[in-house]
Amino acid sequence: MIVERAYAHAAQGELGEGAGWPWSVPCVRQLVDDGLRFTAPVTFLVGENGSGKSTLVEALAEGFGLDSWGGSAGYKYASAREPSELGERMRFEATAAGRRMLRGPRTRRRGFFLRAETALDALGREQRTGRLSGAVDEMSHGEGFLMAFRERFEEPGLYVMDEPEAALSFASCLQLVGLLHQLGRSGAQIVCATHSPVLTALPGAEIIEVGDHGMRPADWRDLELVDHWRRYLNDPWAYLRHIVEAC
Repeated sequence: MIVERAYAHAAQGELGEGAGWPWSVPCVRQLVDDGLRFTAPVTFLVGENGSGKSTLVEALAEGFGLDSWGGSAGYKYASAREPSELGERMRFEATAAGRRMLRGPRTRRRGFFLRAETALDALGREQRTGRLSGAVDEMSHGEGFLMAFRERFEEPGLYVMDEPEAALSFASCLQLVGLLHQLGRSGAQIVCATHSPVLTALPGAEIIEVGDHGMRPADWRDLELVDHWRRYLNDPWAYLRHIVEAC
């Protein structure tokens, strides 16, 4: 593993009544108050849209020195945007391997940030600089994702992902589960925000549920997303009748 705990600092005035974004987001407030501890090589953050899980993973990537636009560690940033308020205040309690990366120049850091919204641009940049073997613009979105996972997710480092399942079929998600398992066993660390019951079923992975409550550990079988998918696949009409009949 690379990081054992992440936390952030905020001024008292930023956390008071009427606090603005991102300090008003429950999971961010908990990050400031208690930090986020990692207990396994692979950690999944799950929660509804707007819960703050993407805000968390982006800040983790920025704090580690990964480009918020996406791509490999240790290279010139593609994005001209300044780090987010949360990202620039992110701090880590790291393992020995993590401390060696964090204390040295940015070129010493290893890892990758993949976010669904900017993935094609980031992967195209990886291709143009010779870090991918194939042409991203000549393959499907999902094939490009899998190529990046196989060729850029190889060595110990911090790998941060925001909804990687967006471009993947069921079979491709299963391939990603296998790759994440191998990567975690190699000494790397993965933090992934996801809505996928397939990915979160990875044995030995830590699951953090994000929501109005903040952050809390969860078991796969108890996840709301797993319960909804199970019930929907068992009886789609139980859900769809409320939508179709209302139109």
